[in-house]
Amino acid sequence: MPNTISTVSVDGNTGGETDADSGGEAAAGQERWRGRSFLFLLASTRRGGNTEALARMAAATIPAGVEQRWIRLSEMALEPFADLRHDGDGDGVFPQPEGAQRALLDATLGATDLVVATPVYWYSVSAAAKLYLDYWTAWMRVPGVDFRARMAGKRMWAVAAHTSDDLQQIEPLVGTLRLSAEYLAMRWSGVLLGYANRPGELAEDPGVAERAGAFFTPAAPHGTPAD
Repeated sequence: MPNTISTVSVDGNTGGETDADSGGEAAAGQERWRGRSFLFLLASTRRGGNTEALARMAAATIPAGVEQRWIRLSEMALEPFADLRHDGDGDGVFPQPEGAQRALLDATLGATDLVVATPVYWYSVSAAAKLYLDYWTAWMRVPGVDFRARMAGKRMWAVAAHTSDDLQQIEPLVGTLRLSAEYLAMRWSGVLLGYANRPGELAEDPGVAERAGAFFTPAAPHGTPAD
């Protein structure tokens, strides 16, 4: 089975400015990134697709030394989710996760920032992304995990490739992720969109490099600050 979890550090841009004001801004910027750890959840069924390319484009702006972990959900060998909340005596308790599910839970809890990278499939998230969210139901009910409390305050981001001329058609995807984040008192940090269908078409989307480059920064054009 391929290695589906990787940890990387990406070189970031420091700007090289030397005046006092720029130095102060640089120090503030460094402090903003302190202690951050990004988990990128690749939820496409296609390796190297437009959504993944868009996520990697945005990730390239994260400063060196800030941890990034990448998980390809389609290769995690997760079992179909089984809702056990009302089985047996109906106590709602789920067993301790094992194997791929345990690895995914630990990676989720270990991150400060979750980035769900999913193409728009039938107006919403992919099956792999939905399965991941379904497992939140279980993890909230595993004794000793304290999933809900430990998720509070984390940031949730979304990255999605789409082919819609009407952005309202993407609202179900955005709503699924935003409302899921808010349910756990996470901080919804916005969505980065790229218009592309066939592999490689992302580069033809006007302004996509600028949007990706600004996505994780406080002045991101989508209007949601990163801190």
